[in-house]
Amino acid sequence: MSQNFVHLRVRSEYSLIDSIVRLKDLTSRVASDSMPSVALTDFNNLFGLVKFYKLARSSGLKPIMGADVLIKYSNSKKPTNMTLLIKNEIGYRNLTKLISDAYLSKHTNAVPVIDFSWLKTLNTGLIALSGGREGEIGRLLSVNKDEEAKEILKINQDLFDDRFYLEIQRTGRTGEESFIQKALNLSDKFDCPLVATNDVRFISQKEFEAHEARVCIHDSRLLNDPRRERQYSEEQYLRSASEMIDLFKDIPEAIDNTLEIAKRCNLQISLGDNYLPDYPIPDGLSADDFLTKQAIKGLEQKYHALNSMNIKHHHLNKDTVLTYKDRLNYELKVVIKMGFSGYF
Repeated sequence: MSQNFVHLRVRSEYSLIDSIVRLKDLTSRVASDSMPSVALTDFNNLFGLVKFYKLARSSGLKPIMGADVLIKYSNSKKPTNMTLLIKNEIGYRNLTKLISDAYLSKHTNAVPVIDFSWLKTLNTGLIALSGGREGEIGRLLSVNKDEEAKEILKINQDLFDDRFYLEIQRTGRTGEESFIQKALNLSDKFDCPLVATNDVRFISQKEFEAHEARVCIHDSRLLNDPRRERQYSEEQYLRSASEMIDLFKDIPEAIDNTLEIAKRCNLQISLGDNYLPDYPIPDGLSADDFLTKQAIKGLEQKYHALNSMNIKHHHLNKDTVLTYKDRLNYELKVVIKMGFSGYF
């Protein structure tokens, strides 16, 4: 049995809808508990990635980056949860592309959703966790559509190969144990590895009420509203490694796999470097040459436009034209010297 554990599903303050985890508190607590690594999986965004990366590294932790996303399958009416973890730079680029496309294709005021078909070309470098009860497999199992759940499992295994994991949780929410038993059966039958998460939304158990207040603010509901759906439990705190190991002592492989996944995630971020757009340039020209050519062409077009308007205050004499050309040449030299031609 493993003597350690890695949290692979943690939302932070950058998930405005339902988390109060501060990144500094997260990395500090994980380091103090001697866990080797921790993942940041905010909802539909990577806003906290750089800050988290810096804090984790400075705390002696291996940072794992990813996101909780909504996936829409072709035969499903509603999207369901999946967690995507970044293995390497290719995975990072693919996840940013997936999230960007989800935002660009969403309807007004709708939640961004990733179409499962997009993953066919953008799954490289990513590890997928099934989403537990809130994933598509969990949803189907909860309504006794076991055969359909098997089909979803199979298409994910075909797509991700050994990078797809059945996610299980024990946070005291309805239906968890029933789902775990079915997940165990699927794991055995389809040789699909299990992984344990705690779906973390706050650092300590005593912060549950503050978290509920955060959720109510987002949903415009009152804490004591009897009609309010209780989606979270006070067990969704950052449990210690020993607590998680004890919680899943009957399924030790689900703990072991958190460490295996952590080993597979090795994204290195280069900080402080500028990455300018790779603008398409005609053959035979450098970025500097092309910028200069386009700038001069644009200035000449301005001359003709102003002269054709025949506006008194914009009449261009030779001295004015020379002044504009000198200014343009000066600004071009500055841009070229800074190496920013591709940006402009």
